[in-house]
Amino acid sequence: QVQLVESGGGLVQAGGSLRLSCVASGSIRRIGTMGWYRQAPGKQRELVATITDERDTAYADFVKGRFTISRDNAKNTVYLQMASLLPEDTAVYFCYARLLTAMIVWDDYWGQGTQVTVSS
Repeated sequence: QVQLVESGGGLVQAGGSLRLSCVASGSIRRIGTMGWYRQAPGKQRELVATITDERDTAYADFVKGRFTISRDNAKNTVYLQMASLLPEDTAVYFCYARLLTAMIVWDDYWGQGTQVTVSS
């Protein structure tokens, strides 16, 4: 069974920083692109950032210059360093990974989400 488990969310004041982590575990043969999405109340889930297995990164315009995505392949972990947080960054943040499992099938996996709340 494959799992993605996020951690690092919480409550922070505007202008502050948080670091999210997401660990992939289970019968994984290879990890492709990993990323972070977020969903605010009443809104659709939106892309925040992605990183390929060759560490090519892409960011949503609203986080460019403030958030940094990185990964540690040895630990099956993706990180999201968030700085200069704004109240509008308040959302549930979901980890995403495209994984090649022991069944030799590529598929998309999601974490359960971690709440980030930014107070003004």
